[in-house]
Amino acid sequence: MNKTWIVTSETFLRQTKSWSFLMLILMPFLFMGLTFGITYVSAPNRGSHEIAVISSNPTLRTALLKTNQVTTTAHYATIKAAQTATYKNDISGYLVLQQTAQHQLVATFHGPSALASSNQAQLQRWLSRQQALLNQQQAHLTTQQRRALALQPQLKQHLQKKTAADKTAKTISFYLLVFFVYLILTTYSSITAQEIAAEKGTKIMEVIFSSTTPRRYFNGKVYGVLLMILTQLLVYLIGGAVILQLVPHSPLLATWWTQYAPIITQVLHNLLSINLIFALAAVLLYTVVSAFCGALVTRVEDAGKASQPVIYLNLLTFFTAMAFQNNPTNPFVTIFSYVPFFSSYLMPLRLINATATLPAASLSLALLLLTVIGSMWYIGKVYGGLMLQTDELGFWGNLKRGLHLK
Repeated sequence: MNKTWIVTSETFLRQTKSWSFLMLILMPFLFMGLTFGITYVSAPNRGSHEIAVISSNPTLRTALLKTNQVTTTAHYATIKAAQTATYKNDISGYLVLQQTAQHQLVATFHGPSALASSNQAQLQRWLSRQQALLNQQQAHLTTQQRRALALQPQLKQHLQKKTAADKTAKTISFYLLVFFVYLILTTYSSITAQEIAAEKGTKIMEVIFSSTTPRRYFNGKVYGVLLMILTQLLVYLIGGAVILQLVPHSPLLATWWTQYAPIITQVLHNLLSINLIFALAAVLLYTVVSAFCGALVTRVEDAGKASQPVIYLNLLTFFTAMAFQNNPTNPFVTIFSYVPFFSSYLMPLRLINATATLPAASLSLALLLLTVIGSMWYIGKVYGGLMLQTDELGFWGNLKRGLHLK
């Protein structure tokens, strides 16, 4: 066991000291920081979003300024002052509000760019309401007639509590989990296969196997890669916890956090659960198979191709999960959620959508872990023979030979 951990620590330290591993861990944080920084720098100042209201009718101007539906400012009451403020980018423009001789309201916006779509829609609704009131006044309607005209239809909906938020949280949880598993599997499958294949047929393997068993050496390699995965996951968890503590106190993101905090909480609940164990078990299984594929290549020069079978298998399971994301009750999903390789994608899909129970998930996870253990036991048994053989049998020839090794 001591020699196994020596191989584990050597594999872990060699890989984690590389710049590629450091960039792999830091890239999500760098991307978020860069996105936030660009958004902060490029965002215009708060005043530039406001619109000045100019009108010879004080009642209309006051009514528009008091509404909280349009971002307006009362600091500029004349066209000249509003023009100067617009030129200085203190406001985004000014609105000239007039009432014609035919009692029609006309609002004319002046500015370097068009009104924001939200302001434009809200302003149009406000004008429609004001025009309707003005029309009623000019028509000299009775109180009963005004009430009849003011009658509006009603649209009622009886929805389950938090249905929309739940659906959004489920969708986000599924995509985050699936893409996380896919990217991690693709990355570490390549790392493992290439590292094993690079040692294929070298004299150093004979020396190593003379001091330790092939099984211990193979297990040490797998454990080393597993420690890399756990390190990356730990960094993401700590970094995510720090970000979640900072976001509510950020002036730019506080409003956004207040609006979406329930969804984020539910997403975290879906991710930090048994689904995370499925993800880790899946990565371990694919890592073991990748090591097997790396040992099957004939030459060291083929190390780059060693991970291709595992990557193709990962692509197959990934696209299968994407195809059934809106149909988690499909019999295919139910059956294959218990099949290793597929279960790492399909069982979390069922759990997120509440179509699978915890006992069912536990059974699927047990099958997945048993497959991992069985694969490590078998590959560890044939690993020495595969690594020391240099015959030009090709990938499939080596695979057939490996399956008959004892």
